[in-house]
Amino acid sequence: MKIKKGKSSLFQITIYNKQVIFLLLMLMGITYNTFAQLKISTVLCENKINPTGVALQKIRFGWELTSMENAQYQTAYQLVIASSKENLQAGNYDVYNSDIVKSGHSVLVEYAGNPLHAAQMYFWKLQVWDKKNIASGWCDDQQFITGLFSEKDWSAARWIGYEQLNDAMRVAPGIHEPFAETLGNKCIQRPVVPLFRKTFAIKKKVKKALLFVTGLGQYELSINGTKTGTAFLAPGWTYFDKTVLYNTFDVTQQLVQGKNALGVIVGNGFYNINRERYFKVVSAFGMPAMICRLKIMYEDGATEDIISDASWKTSPSPITYSSIYGGEDYDARLEQIGWNTPLFDDTKWIQSLQVKPPLGKLLPEQDYPVTLMDSFAVKKIIHPSSNVLLFDFSQNVSGIVRLKVRGHKGQVIKLIPAELISKNQMANQVATGNPYYFTYTLKSDKAEIWQPEFTYYGFRYVQVEGAVVNTSGNSLSLPIIEQLTSLHNRNANPVNGSFECSNPLFNRIYTLINWAIKSNMQSVITDCPHREKLSWLEQDYLMGNSIHYNNDIYQLYRKLVYDLMDAQYAEGFVPDIAPEFVVFEGGFLDSPEWGSSAVILPWQLYEWYGDKDILQTAYAMAKKYVDYLQTKSTGHILSHGLGDWFDYGPNQPGEAQLTPKAVTATSIYYYDAVLVSKMAKVLNEKNDEEKYRQLAASIRQSFNKQFFNGKTKVYSTGSQTAMAMPLSVGLVDEKNKKAVLNNLVDSIYAGNKALTAGDIGFHFLVKALDEGGASQLIFDMNNRDDVPGYGFQLKKGATALTESWQGLEDVSNNHLMLGHIMEWFYSSLAGISQEEGSVAFQKIKIRPQPVGVISSAKGSFHSPYGWITTDWKKDKNSFSLHIQIPVNASANIYLPSSVSSKIYKNKILVADKFIKKNKGISQISVPSGEYFLEVK
Repeated sequence: MKIKKGKSSLFQITIYNKQVIFLLLMLMGITYNTFAQLKISTVLCENKINPTGVALQKIRFGWELTSMENAQYQTAYQLVIASSKENLQAGNYDVYNSDIVKSGHSVLVEYAGNPLHAAQMYFWKLQVWDKKNIASGWCDDQQFITGLFSEKDWSAARWIGYEQLNDAMRVAPGIHEPFAETLGNKCIQRPVVPLFRKTFAIKKKVKKALLFVTGLGQYELSINGTKTGTAFLAPGWTYFDKTVLYNTFDVTQQLVQGKNALGVIVGNGFYNINRERYFKVVSAFGMPAMICRLKIMYEDGATEDIISDASWKTSPSPITYSSIYGGEDYDARLEQIGWNTPLFDDTKWIQSLQVKPPLGKLLPEQDYPVTLMDSFAVKKIIHPSSNVLLFDFSQNVSGIVRLKVRGHKGQVIKLIPAELISKNQMANQVATGNPYYFTYTLKSDKAEIWQPEFTYYGFRYVQVEGAVVNTSGNSLSLPIIEQLTSLHNRNANPVNGSFECSNPLFNRIYTLINWAIKSNMQSVITDCPHREKLSWLEQDYLMGNSIHYNNDIYQLYRKLVYDLMDAQYAEGFVPDIAPEFVVFEGGFLDSPEWGSSAVILPWQLYEWYGDKDILQTAYAMAKKYVDYLQTKSTGHILSHGLGDWFDYGPNQPGEAQLTPKAVTATSIYYYDAVLVSKMAKVLNEKNDEEKYRQLAASIRQSFNKQFFNGKTKVYSTGSQTAMAMPLSVGLVDEKNKKAVLNNLVDSIYAGNKALTAGDIGFHFLVKALDEGGASQLIFDMNNRDDVPGYGFQLKKGATALTESWQGLEDVSNNHLMLGHIMEWFYSSLAGISQEEGSVAFQKIKIRPQPVGVISSAKGSFHSPYGWITTDWKKDKNSFSLHIQIPVNASANIYLPSSVSSKIYKNKILVADKFIKKNKGISQISVPSGEYFLEVK
């Protein structure tokens, strides 16, 4: 067998190697059926590996399969659960045995057994059968830990603190910065950032130890001096009067025989924001507090609980100031060495106070934690003035610093992070929240290492005052910085995809947007990592596909849906931010394009992951929101809100300039009604399905009557947003679609192919042009740097996507809201999406579009069924595509071709009867497997 060398040789070799392996196995006496059997590659409980805080019922399991053979699929499965690993391995499935279930279902398969017990570890495994009824064999043993869901489950654990907030001083929700002075003496006090400790003895052999803990605003826990877990800023932030998240850990390996110690430090987070330094919001839900239950199970069957109560000791920490908005101060002279170890002398500490618990319900945090995920060494050091240093890390990120310094006891270093620098090369915080800084007070003459614990900022530069980087010329004996490192924090969810193409600018744009995504993907999707840190809702769904292609956001977006339910008002409206830490006014409080996340996010989760449960959970919220919008409409037209935020017009960007707010508000209102009708159909709510279908039809009729000019085929002002949104959401009558699209395309060409659509409209513009066959125009609009846009920002030196197309200095320079082209990179250039009506990417759509000068592109995406990959190349005479489709899924492939083109699949000519041709596209369908396709 010959292997053709050249542009596609790698992929042909891959397929060739599989054929060789198959022949060798046959020669070795291994049968075809054995070779073809399925292998279980990934097993999940609640879409995570070995999760914690799992519910007691309605648990869902899932798995991904691989096979050396194309067209393989699952025909049955068996799932078993045991109360111990020993029972599982012995075949004693004392909790659950599904027996053999004849089904191809492998995504979010619901547990059908009896309710489980709280605070328990369970063990499970599964096996599947392939299309020839050959069993895969059991997967490796798996486990999960159930959470605590009632007050009884917490075994008398109490909330404890160092100090109590007087009820009269409580401020919740918070107050926006311009109105903070109306609070009088509230939110002035600087809360103590306390340490807590508890010692206990273990005298028997421990079988298992499970820890359930949280602290508000954020906490860090250690056992015997070693940190538990990897989280930074745990738990994820919520509206604390509705929901408080806690974390679950298996800490068996951290305990020792004899004396042990639990240590906890608790910071302010969003729970308490005082009026020092910069603040976007001030609030006081309470003073820092914590709750904890450690469940110890012994080999002899006995159980012991170590709980938080008044017996714990407490003391102020060396953190003398901490604010999510203002920074952090640390006085190392106040350190108490060994405070979280068993032998520490805590006789000078005071007893903890039993404090009033937060009003929110305690629920397990099921999302991945925010952690410190990356680090950057300094690339350049500038000396802008005497005793001032400026460190440049070359990348704008969300994060903190790690300082290594040597000096003298009592010396203070000030560190000011910033995205940009001023003309005199000093830190510029004008647009990002000023002042924000860290201070560190040295404790000795030895090298010291420190990093903040309960705050973060968006920065590329750090201005350092009161230190030097070498001893020469250090006449003032200032501290010497031996190392300064930028530490990037983000949600630790798994990377879900990759993209690369032959166009260097597009690869740089991908990186630019991805850094904005990573910097704003915390325990919510923030708008920026400095000035606001708030979850503005429009970007959650408008950027949803772009984020989803890059990261597994199942847990994060489910958490966002619960935030939305917590935020919904009695009359049905959903505010522009959730959690709603502050009540804004006007369009910043109630804008349909923002609140519509309450409808769109649950539907996106259903489409992306096949999660019907979240539709059921959020259905009442979605209906109530659409009903609210109906009460706000006049003749089915909405006119309130912010409109196409930050569109590019003649004025400073802000509220919509080029498109009437009624166009965007009513368009999204229509889309909401359509989606609620679709939800009702999935949930078999037939009356609602018809009710909201009719509502959508009425909105559509009113919208076209109000905004469509039947003679010119132009909507409203004819702006990019005014034309694209009706096309994208389905408001345009079929007979007018071609004319409206042509007018949109012509207007863009007439405008020098410049971007003008804003935060709301650009998503729909990309979608309308792509679906209308105008991806070449998307390429032309973005493959440039001479007008405001992605290339323009890169040309100005941006390393993360900025808030404005112009890359203005007086707004954020790390903002993800305009990154919608990311979705197009994956769905159109790499060609990975799913067919209309498909959920969880079971019916995949492979549709690469070789536009412009792009000669190759490749992408990967981790779907619920497994990895989907594409890699294509083109030259003058041919087009080749290598793809991987996961087991239990199938794909329609759309190939660029001409009337005379021949299609080859794995080097075999595809007969015309298997090809559908339409307007330069040849469509073929394939089951799971690996394929090399050529168009000649």
